[in-house]
Amino acid sequence: MTQRPVSNPAPANNPAPAYNPALSGNPQSATGRAYPNGNPDLGYNPPGVRNTDSAVPLRRDKPVIHNYACKDAAPGNLAFRWTYGSNVAAKNRDPRVQVVQYNEDSFVLRQNVCVHWEAPFTYLLFGNKGALLIDSGATADAQHYPLRATVDAIITRWAQARGRRAVPLTIALTSGEDVAQNQGLVQFAGRPETTIVPKPLHVMKRFYGLANWPSGTGAIDLGDRVIEVIPTPGTHQDGVSFYDPYCDFLFTGDLLFPGKINIGNDRDFVASLERLKAFAADRPVKWLLGGHIEMMFVPGKYYPRFATYKPYERVLEMLPAVIDEAIQYARDVQGKDMMLIRPDFALFNGVSPDQRTQVWPVGVPNINAPRPF
Repeated sequence: MTQRPVSNPAPANNPAPAYNPALSGNPQSATGRAYPNGNPDLGYNPPGVRNTDSAVPLRRDKPVIHNYACKDAAPGNLAFRWTYGSNVAAKNRDPRVQVVQYNEDSFVLRQNVCVHWEAPFTYLLFGNKGALLIDSGATADAQHYPLRATVDAIITRWAQARGRRAVPLTIALTSGEDVAQNQGLVQFAGRPETTIVPKPLHVMKRFYGLANWPSGTGAIDLGDRVIEVIPTPGTHQDGVSFYDPYCDFLFTGDLLFPGKINIGNDRDFVASLERLKAFAADRPVKWLLGGHIEMMFVPGKYYPRFATYKPYERVLEMLPAVIDEAIQYARDVQGKDMMLIRPDFALFNGVSPDQRTQVWPVGVPNINAPRPF
């Protein structure tokens, strides 16, 4: 909550310090980084409250221009627990869209598992010229899954803080074929100042300028924050991944995530993982953020389809080293109808997503997960 200026005079024996912009934490000052959370000596930051002068004033005379160039990954926080549903979905009272602000320009949204069992993630990123929404969830009905209303509210609040009247929005999908990620798209039909990346593969390739698909990369310029687009077919023939150089995130959708990865074309799958590895070798990658969580926190165990109660989920983020592991085991299943379990993901190639195995893989601890009820 923003602390408003106070007018209480300082005691005579302890006069208030003179206002010095160079020490104020004001974003306009060259040395504002000295007080990134606000200067506690200023009069509108009284003792006992969080310093907030870096967010004052909310009404600005001109738009704030943010510097997205940074040596290391922009800081942020995902230290929390996702809502995990209920045994009886109709009785669940959690938000239908869970919103987590990773940092001031990056948001992670998750669909409630009781609204749709796949509980997909969407990502909202801001730059100086616009915003990008990656994926759109598994439910079209805005009453049951108010994605557009949620995104509009975030954009409105962000625009007020940055002194902007309008924020153009681009909506892009990690796969137009993926039903769990494309259903909410219809909620944005007719929305002003909105660009929706076309779903058909041949049109999508032209939009990104990917004439030699699946070679090359495309780009979405948000204004000093350029999101790169990498073709990654394999689970879907139109699959793409997105790289954010500000947070050093790779958004990998259904290609690589902590869950049951259903391979559509095993040759393309291996090639896409190798392409992702080569891409990541030239750029810093902090985390891979996929489209779902299906794995439990114990190695190799996952939730079945249609489960609406998942209290023991693994964390969303994956370290970039998982790309090498995925390549190794993707090669093992290539050309075979089989499933292969690893601690952080399971590969399903040519078999049902409900396939089970009685042979536990060597090197993966076989730990029984707690019973939720």
